[in-house]
Amino acid sequence: MKTLPRCSAVEQDPDKVSGALVFQGTRVPAAALFENLRDGATLEQFLDWFSGVERWQVESVVDYESQELRELAF
Repeated sequence: MKTLPRCSAVEQDPDKVSGALVFQGTRVPAAALFENLRDGATLEQFLDWFSGVERWQVESVVDYESQELRELAF
């Protein structure tokens, strides 16, 4: 997620959650999405558990990271 700050769905503020990348307008770290998915959660569960995060934000982060991985492969 080194380039994720260029994704409009996240923001980074040194005074917010110790400067972690968070979903824009929330205090939910973007890393929490990937940690929950790794642990077997679904996107629906994540959205239920973190009600301040909107579906478009999750989809944007997943799409952004997916594109980054595709670019690294070539």
